[in-house]
Amino acid sequence: MSQLQTDNQRNKARVLAFWDALDKVGSGASQQVCADHLYPNFVWNGPAPLGRCKRPEVLADSFWAPLKKAIPDLRRETHLFFGGSSSGHADGSQDGRMWVCGTGYLSGLPSKSFLGIPAVGRPVRIRWGEFLRFDGENIVEAQTIIDFVDWFEQIGLPVLPPPRGAAHVFPAPTGYNGVLEARQDDGKTRKTLEFGRDFIYGGLNNFDQQNLSKMGMARFFHPNLKWYGPGGIGACLSFSEFETLHQRPWLVAFPDRKVQDLDSLFAEGQLLGSSGVVSVRATHTGPYLDQPATQKEIEFSGLDFWLRSGDRLTENWVFVDMVHLFAQFGVDLFARMLAQARTRGITA
Repeated sequence: MSQLQTDNQRNKARVLAFWDALDKVGSGASQQVCADHLYPNFVWNGPAPLGRCKRPEVLADSFWAPLKKAIPDLRRETHLFFGGSSSGHADGSQDGRMWVCGTGYLSGLPSKSFLGIPAVGRPVRIRWGEFLRFDGENIVEAQTIIDFVDWFEQIGLPVLPPPRGAAHVFPAPTGYNGVLEARQDDGKTRKTLEFGRDFIYGGLNNFDQQNLSKMGMARFFHPNLKWYGPGGIGACLSFSEFETLHQRPWLVAFPDRKVQDLDSLFAEGQLLGSSGVVSVRATHTGPYLDQPATQKEIEFSGLDFWLRSGDRLTENWVFVDMVHLFAQFGVDLFARMLAQARTRGITA
């Protein structure tokens, strides 16, 4: 086993130990768990409206303790889990940073509000994605996105128009174990990363603002692609649906969008992941989800997970911080949710 493989296996074990310890404790012990497993100068890039914070105890106090207090029976379900060495620069240079990522559900029955999101007596399945960066043996940074828009929809307080795609469709991989605890084949990993770089910097950034087919996405996506977008966008259950229901409206709204140097882009086996607090920049020059064009320069915070099957990507789990996106339009989605709750007599 190479040193890179050894480091990756160690890193994955450390993340699993952190998540396991966190999942076993109540709200009062989350600060100690974070202190035990995260570097003292750890930086967390959280979802809006929480945003960026520093130090493990601040993460516990601002996110994990309140969430566990609101949902005492909170339990984690992990659909994807893998790690690797990043090659996230557009020019092809290796940044060499080591990452581990995962996604799935946090489920439970809320008994109290969280960030003002009311408990309405219904169980929720909260979609989460997280990327954690290592420096040596230490977890020094993370980016986490919670799909708040989907959460709002589950409790009957939608803040965006009905999604064009299918709502609440975010399954584990089909016919593939996406939790990669064991070491994976190096050849498959290299092929997936090379394919991913070509897809992102050769495909997604190749758009003439006139013709979708010129992007060549059919070269990367299987015709039966399953694309699991965030709340407000929904899932697309074929490549044709992806082009019609998501890609075309997205490019009408953000025709000059461009993938930047990513915080991470790495592969393990057949899985590919990328993260970026500012992963895409664009100008909002067209309408999007009933929001008129603002002509503003927009930054997108996002996470992506892909499964490569043969010579195509067959599944794609997509996180966009929609609360952060709409805040740049001048729209507060949490305020929309709270206004609906008040109208319906629901108290936080």
